Amino acid sequence: GRNGLRVGDISDKNFTEKYEKLKNKHIQILHFYDFNYKLEELEQKWFDSLDTLKRFPHIESEHFIHKSIKDGKKILAEGAQGTLLDIDFGSYPFVTSSNTITAGACTGLGISPNKIGEVIGIFKAYCTRVGSGPFPSELFDEIGARLAKIGNEFGSTTGRARRCGWIDLPALKYAININGVTQLNMMKADVLSGLETINVCTHYMLDGNKIDYLPFEDNENLTPVYTELKGWDKDLMHISSLDEAPQEVHDYIAYLEKELETPISIVSVGPDRKQTFFR
Repeated sequence: GRNGLRVGDISDKNFTEKYEKLKNKHIQILHFYDFNYKLEELEQKWFDSLDTLKRFPHIESEHFIHKSIKDGKKILAEGAQGTLLDIDFGSYPFVTSSNTITAGACTGLGISPNKIGEVIGIFKAYCTRVGSGPFPSELFDEIGARLAKIGNEFGSTTGRARRCGWIDLPALKYAININGVTQLNMMKADVLSGLETINVCTHYMLDGNKIDYLPFEDNENLTPVYTELKGWDKDLMHISSLDEAPQEVHDYIAYLEKELETPISIVSVGPDRKQTFFR
């Protein structure tokens, strides 16, 4: 069986017995490693944290969610990482340790797939990636550096600089399909302001063949093929509605909607809530 204590064990009358049993087991394991620690100090900190935890109400989360669904309440589940970091369907081995796709909401919350209604896909007006891994549309020139600087592209957890590139439609279509996305929200449209032209990766070339999907088995040898769209000069961070945006912005959005066959319901042009516009 599995070894570990869960939050529900705190109120178990046999909690002390469970704790002592697991503690002794781990002490035996640590005996084989050169690992120095002061057990009494660690235990004191841990039990103090449990006292704090006990002050909060504990609920059966699955029961709470199921009842809320039955009562007609709205439930919003938010993922923390991108589709291509999914441990099963991402760009393995450059992935995280869990499922980041829509299905992760089912296993993480204990709800069935048929309870999921709208699936909102969040994407940037350009592409980014933290760390290693395939990135066919990555930019290594001054435009890539410009996107990183203006977009403040640094990992929220690690602080590492993000790699930047043009938007990649095959990768985005893959994310839409595997997540069952019903509508899209485009972030950071303002970062593209000031560019004379904007490229959109529509497909790849691999060994002389056109590829319109993301082939994980040979993703390092892909050559991106772009469609060039006209850029815009206006600083979008100062507009109060999308009606004030240049026609080129609307053309960019319309082109993406057509190619992705998915509506873009929200466009963001800055970090403030007032800079997020519904369409």
